[in-house]
Amino acid sequence: MKSFCFLLCLVLVGATSLEINAQTCKPSGGIHGRTPPPGKCNQQNNSDCCVKGDGGGPSECDNQYHDDDTPVVALSTGWYKGGDRCHKYITINGNGRSVKAMVVDECDSTMGCDGDHDYQPPCPNNIVDASKAVWKALGVSEDNWGDLGITWTDFLACKILASFDYLHAYQLHWRSIQTCKPSGGMRGRKPPPGECNQDHDSDCCVQGKFYTTYTCSPPVTGHTKARLTINSFQKGGDGGRGESRNGNYMDPPSPYIASPLDGGGPSECDNRYHDDNTPVVALSTGWYKGGDRCHKYITINGNGRSVRAMVVDECDSTMGCDGEHDYQPPCPNNIVDASEAVWKALGVSEDNWGDLDITWTE
Repeated sequence: MKSFCFLLCLVLVGATSLEINAQTCKPSGGIHGRTPPPGKCNQQNNSDCCVKGDGGGPSECDNQYHDDDTPVVALSTGWYKGGDRCHKYITINGNGRSVKAMVVDECDSTMGCDGDHDYQPPCPNNIVDASKAVWKALGVSEDNWGDLGITWTDFLACKILASFDYLHAYQLHWRSIQTCKPSGGMRGRKPPPGECNQDHDSDCCVQGKFYTTYTCSPPVTGHTKARLTINSFQKGGDGGRGESRNGNYMDPPSPYIASPLDGGGPSECDNRYHDDNTPVVALSTGWYKGGDRCHKYITINGNGRSVRAMVVDECDSTMGCDGEHDYQPPCPNNIVDASEAVWKALGVSEDNWGDLDITWTE
């Protein structure tokens, strides 16, 4: 496989590999090995020759060599993402320690066994190929360098927002580190008679009850966890304007859990109504992003199925318990409020509509 190398005192020092258990990625094909010409396959660090690996050229990201005492890595082709991760940092966790390292090269999973790849096999699809500085920082004894089960995360703006966890079961799980905290709260006010729409058994504010407010939502990841609630966005239904969202849940069990969108007005994104048979949603304030996600599609995963739905409204997490919000509580910060079409597409029986743990992606 093609791997980066490091120049130190004019001597090429090979990198060794940290292996992560493979995710659900299927092979793209294969190649037959070729016996390398004499002296053409670098076997430093016990690299394989075709019949793993230390190439002789500079790194792919910057066409430069990197000192062996610098924590740098190459990533398998899929993770390298065509250079999108070049010069970005990842955090590597292993052996009870962690280290930050910069991506400088690709570990080519698509080709090998030729001169361009130092007559070494293609790289597996789950490799973090690391300089010796990484192994030292992880406290691995030198006689054990070369193969270690690890996890790694993208290091963004000096703050880890999410992490990949590659399990031995070959499943990919995403653990988001949620940093959204309440922005404040309010006391409920009893609504005037007939001023709170309770379609779908939605909550009305309770006099004196404290309700938490949020200006943010949990970070959006590859599999963002959320609560799916139900709402009618069509005229005459229980849908309302973006300011009229609540998304709270009934204290006693109910066939329908309180809709975050009970107000009666058109949707916030386009000032229009949307038929119940159209898969549309409203998102909590943080995810709504001031309308940035308006008319964009998200994929909702739940009940073993998935469905694409368009964002048309906001579930207001910042305010509530007044006439503008139909005297309903503020929306929680993790709500995807969906039309009946979404619930049908997920195959949820109608008597179970209203509250479902889901994940969603853009």
